[in-house]
Amino acid sequence: MVIKVFLASSSGSTAIKKKQQDVVGFLEALKVDYTQLDIACNEENRMWMRENVPEEKKPANGIPLPPQIFNEEGYCGDYDTFFDAKEDNAVYAFLGLPPPPGSKEAEQADKANIVENGNHAEENLDDSIEVPVEERNGDAHVEEQAEAADEEEGEGGEEEAEAEAADDEATEAETAGDEAPAEEEEEEEEEAGEGTEEVTEDTAQAEEEEEQEEEAE
Repeated sequence: MVIKVFLASSSGSTAIKKKQQDVVGFLEALKVDYTQLDIACNEENRMWMRENVPEEKKPANGIPLPPQIFNEEGYCGDYDTFFDAKEDNAVYAFLGLPPPPGSKEAEQADKANIVENGNHAEENLDDSIEVPVEERNGDAHVEEQAEAADEEEGEGGEEEAEAEAADDEATEAETAGDEAPAEEEEEEEEEAGEGTEEVTEDTAQAEEEEEQEEEAE
């Protein structure tokens, strides 16, 4: 990639000359390869520069003044944007060139990459952490657990009630079994009592008959 700097070698403006010297001197200090293209002596260079400066970068009269800087066919900027990039230690980015290792701009780029990669790492770490079901579902999951517990308690209560009912039935059956023999014993006792009374009556009659026989003799 070739950096092109459009200059006016015979410009009568002291300000333009100074700006051109600043740009060229800084590029030489950075050891950036560039080519100077004179628009004062070469009409073709002047026309190409005017045609390739974006409309939004041209002044109100539509005629851009040197110095104008290009990277091959791509427009980089004028003196003002170059100066801003120099103040921000971003000249290589302004020129569309990779910063050399060890330069301030390279160090800033490394720091920016570290910060960016660090943020991405934190995001990936957050994604890898498994969120508990309670936190993902919130109160809804807690309510579901409470309902499930209530249902289990209800089922347990029904089973206990059934067990108690079965015990009551068994107790009643045993009680009924005990009452039945007692009733039979009472009936047998009553029958035995009646038999005793009959024997007593027969004995009394026999004694009376014996007394009458003795009196007749």
